[in-house]
Amino acid sequence: MTMSLEEIRALIQDLEQSSLREFALEDGDFSLHLSKNELAPITAAPIAMAAANPVSATSDSVAIADPFEKTETTTVTINSPLVGTVYLRANPDAKPFKQVGERVVVGEQVAIVEAMKLMTPVKSEVAGVITEILVEEEQVVDFDKPMFRVDPKG
Repeated sequence: MTMSLEEIRALIQDLEQSSLREFALEDGDFSLHLSKNELAPITAAPIAMAAANPVSATSDSVAIADPFEKTETTTVTINSPLVGTVYLRANPDAKPFKQVGERVVVGEQVAIVEAMKLMTPVKSEVAGVITEILVEEEQVVDFDKPMFRVDPKG
């Protein structure tokens, strides 16, 4: 099987306009793989993780700097269990798992992280009220990146 350049361009346009993330076609010696998924270079992961750690350390030191506010604004985060693409909905047509102001209980699913076509549910390890969503739909996240801020007293 062979495809003309015009046929391949038409497939690329169809993929861009569809909800599919990847398309693969193989026939004998012919192989075509198209993907809308972003691939981060392996060397970028340690840099991004190093940048993520000071951010959480900074927010902790801000909370410690003012002990009176710490008791009233103490929040915890729900972090990404792995590197991958985050989805805040079960599918594109579904409503988000959680929104700001909604209650979350321990073990409740709040997102999905996809890595290498494997969908991993992200479950809350804390009960409380979601005060902030720190990621966007289809954002690439690093391991242990804060995704949700939860007020356990709320």
